[in-house]
Formats: sequence, C-alpha cells, structure tokens
Amino acid sequence: MKLFRVVLPLCLSCIGGAGVIYAQSFDVAAGAGTALAPARATPIDSFGDGNLYYGPKLDGAFGKISGDLMLRPSFGVGAEYSFRFSQGDYAGLNYRPSFYDVNAIFAPRLHTSRIQPEFQAGLGGMNLRFYYPQSQCDSFAGCSNSNNFIESSNHLQVHGLAGIRFYVTPGVFIRPEAEVHWVHNLFQFGSAYVSQYGVSVGYSFGR
Repeated sequence: MKLFRVVLPLCLSCIGGAGVIYAQSFDVAAGAGTALAPARATPIDSFGDGNLYYGPKLDGAFGKISGDLMLRPSFGVGAEYSFRFSQGDYAGLNYRPSFYDVNAIFAPRLHTSRIQPEFQAGLGGMNLRFYYPQSQCDSFAGCSNSNNFIESSNHLQVHGLAGIRFYVTPGVFIRPEAEVHWVHNLFQFGSAYVSQYGVSVGYSFGR
C-alpha cells in the first residue's frame, strides 16, 4: 500500500504536467464488477498450531476508479485503482485485495463518434490486506466483535484491458470492459493470472 501511495501520485503528477500542454481530452470514470482467480491447491497452517485451512478462490464485488489523458486523438496515458468492496474469508482470516496500475492507452477512432474501442497495457501492483476477526463475550459488556489488521502483501503486476466506450451523450460514456492482471509470486491463490470484468460510467472533458 505504501508503494501505491508513492508511485501512483508521482505518475499522476507527471501525467498531469504533460497534459497541461498536450492533452486532447481528459476522462474520469467509476465502475463495478468482479475479479476472479482459482484457489491454491495446498492448505495453509495460518496460526502455526498444526491446523490446516484451505484458502478460497478470489472473487467478490469490486469497485473501480480511473482517469486518463488522451495526448493524441487515439493515444493517451491513464491510471486506475480497483478494490474489493468487502472483506472475504481466507483460511481462518479475512482478506481484502486491491489493484493499482498506470497504463498506455490506444483508442482507435471509428466512423461513428458514439462508439470507441479502448485498449490498455501497463504496470502496477496488487495489495492483499489480512485481518483477524474475533468475537468475545462477558457478563458485563455482552458480546463484541473486532477485526484487527495483521499485515499486507504487495506484488508487482502487469495489466491489460479491452473495452468499448458507448457515448450516450457527447461527454457521457458507458464502458463494458475485460481485464487481466498477471501478478508476480501470487502464492496466496492458485494462478498468477487474475481476470476482471465490469462496467464503468465516465465523462470525457474536451472531447
């Protein structure tokens, strides 16, 4: 997460500086969808007590925010951040994943202004945060639940996206999209490849 807080603002600052001079348009979007990866095959001794737990597959509802600068009519740069809305169960713990990346964008122009394909490729990271859920009860205060953060795991990722923008007005668009993340050393799940599907709604300034 520290990597995200340092690298992404720096990249956005560089993008913004270039965009002041060269940008053709500026786009922002927010969306929702899901991310999927299989469960790991081997169990985990989560607490070091000899009890083994099987990890889950990666799934759940994800949110997403993104922005880009089109430096030329069909070429630009952008950044995005996607996150699981809620924590999920992971081998006796809770977990919450997120992805962040900076991308080059190719958006070829068609004969119609209402439809625009979009392709992205870039680099970023995946962050996995782990929590320990606990319940306790006593005769005086009753029962209470706690969910304590334990640690996080950061991984380098390579990102790709294919989507189609459907402009419902000259500025407002809806973008169905499919993404893939190749995540280095993602031993917590059964594959280094995480697929992601969703729909974003956005607005193009200066288009």
